[in-house]
Amino acid sequence: MRDFEVAERRIGKARTHLLFAGAGIAVLRRASREQGDGGREAGEACVTFVHRSSDFQAAAIVAYGAGNPLRRSRPPATLLSSLLYIRTVPRVLPDSPDPFYYLANFERALAWLDARCADLFDDAERRFADDFARMPQAARALFVRMLMRKGPHFRASRLAYDEIGCPRAAAAPLVAAGWLDDAPVLDLEALAALVTKAELQVLAEHLGIALEPRATRAASLEALHAHYAASPEPRDWHAWFPASADTVLLFASAPLCERLRLMFFGNLHQDWSEFVLADLGVYRYESVPFDRASRAFQRREDIDAYLALRDCRDGLESAAQAEDFDAAAAIAGTLEALDALAPRTQTNAWLRARHDKLRHAAGLTAERAGEPELAWRAYLDCGHPESRYRRVRVLEQLNRREEALALAQTIADAPENEEEAQRAARTLGRLARARAKSKTSAEPGFAQLELALPAAPGALRVEEAARIALATPRAPVFYVENTLINALFGLLCWPALFAPLPGAFFHPFQRGPADLHAADFVARRASQFETCLAELETHAYRDSILRRYAEKSGTQSPFVAWPALSDELLTLALDCFPAAHLRLWFERLLREPVANRSGLPDLVRFWPHERRYELIEVKGPGDRLQDNQRRWLAYCVQHGMPVSVLQVRWPSLPDTAEEADETDDAAARAPRAP
Repeated sequence: MRDFEVAERRIGKARTHLLFAGAGIAVLRRASREQGDGGREAGEACVTFVHRSSDFQAAAIVAYGAGNPLRRSRPPATLLSSLLYIRTVPRVLPDSPDPFYYLANFERALAWLDARCADLFDDAERRFADDFARMPQAARALFVRMLMRKGPHFRASRLAYDEIGCPRAAAAPLVAAGWLDDAPVLDLEALAALVTKAELQVLAEHLGIALEPRATRAASLEALHAHYAASPEPRDWHAWFPASADTVLLFASAPLCERLRLMFFGNLHQDWSEFVLADLGVYRYESVPFDRASRAFQRREDIDAYLALRDCRDGLESAAQAEDFDAAAAIAGTLEALDALAPRTQTNAWLRARHDKLRHAAGLTAERAGEPELAWRAYLDCGHPESRYRRVRVLEQLNRREEALALAQTIADAPENEEEAQRAARTLGRLARARAKSKTSAEPGFAQLELALPAAPGALRVEEAARIALATPRAPVFYVENTLINALFGLLCWPALFAPLPGAFFHPFQRGPADLHAADFVARRASQFETCLAELETHAYRDSILRRYAEKSGTQSPFVAWPALSDELLTLALDCFPAAHLRLWFERLLREPVANRSGLPDLVRFWPHERRYELIEVKGPGDRLQDNQRRWLAYCVQHGMPVSVLQVRWPSLPDTAEEADETDDAAARAPRAP
């Protein structure tokens, strides 16, 4: 992670448009840990570019351009191409003629909230909305600068901005209003985040702690911790450093601003940097008309319930990361909190879904911790789509096999989705020693191909090595995993996806409709989707897709990864994919729009002179088909589509691919936070 720290320090020296560049690198650091090889690869490429760039603004664009796709879980395969695309953008805007551009953006958001959400404000939020505009411009600007930076504590000497002037003078009205605290108490951890290595050494010397002449920052901090083994009482800055001319400010308005951000975006994973990124051209959003009644929350109680669920999730995650993690106590506490919250989320379908997601995550944590009774309690009253099947697995862990068998049969007879049906059928085969009857037929076979490479692909991914080996001038091959078919769907069905329905859009920075995960997402747009799919019968679809590809290029969409597309790829796809196959793919996407976006084959091979194609799933030594991949392959075979699995081998590595089994269990995977 040292490279990320260097990049953070480097771009942190810049001004104006780089306000959020440090946050972008922080996103990359987190994403590189969460997204595995794909995240690390993109993160390393981004940092390399930042190191070499002489243009701080371009560095910021790359930091956020590569970081946000990682944060928003876009397909890792497209991240590097996204990075390469973004790094070609030099200066999309000159330096802003208004040095207070960030303040204007924040005031724009406040006005938006005041016009739409004033009835949701509590007293503190109402006072803030009324009083903020009355503050001097320098004070307002300092407030927004601090809001955008990592806090909550700031040294005044490090808040130097040309357009603001003296930070202490600018802070005075904010302190008087109670929005900043100019004498916060600091424990040793908070202090350490504010001081340099040299200042730590000065503090140690003042306390009579002997340090090695070349002691590292970590060693100095460790010595101070040892000195204060009994955990000293926190004290203010001047008690720690009596001779310092500096002072520390606490951004005391963080909780209030977090609530305002939640009301504006309807979530907490977006932040105020969206304004700057849109101004810079890093992101473009579809313009969807909505009136003043369009907003994320209709009741103040829903805002409070959302934040309570967030606190519940954070508490469980923090407990799980602690060295003295008491799984049973932490999970039981989480479930008790969720039980208490249930009446507050019951009437709001969106909040209820978040409640169920967190309850399901608690169940998975209990399973991993060897607490099946707690897992059963978590899953029993949970509407998460995977919880019913997890109850089967927990019944097995509790040696209640007859009940597990009965529940598995119930699921197989009336599955809620394809994944549940697939898992139930597999479990029945294991529990009953024979494949039980269910509404899902046996999985059709698909073609199995082999490719022997002369050597290991080295730095190349196995999919890219296979693509190169298979491609010929008459039959080009493209890597398209989860991008091409989704993009064709997204382009054809653009009007349906961005239809201005109530509750779907409520702020100008939405990548897609807010109800995409809702069970009634497709039903609410049934007529719009049918109108779009009807074009497949008249061949008007080709013009619609190409027109939107040109008109909407770069505009955010939950189905279109723009860097993965090209004129050549799109033309070949429209020439070689039969309209009937497109309709079948799109109909399956509409069954479960979120779940079925993944699992599509890695490669597509075209024979343009024959107007035909082949989808190819690539597996290297040791790889095996995942459940969602099997479902897509089975669907394609069922409908007579050309699809195959390519097993790649090279010398010295035997093929150890296995069939998917119960070790591919959901409980073995870390839950995603709600």
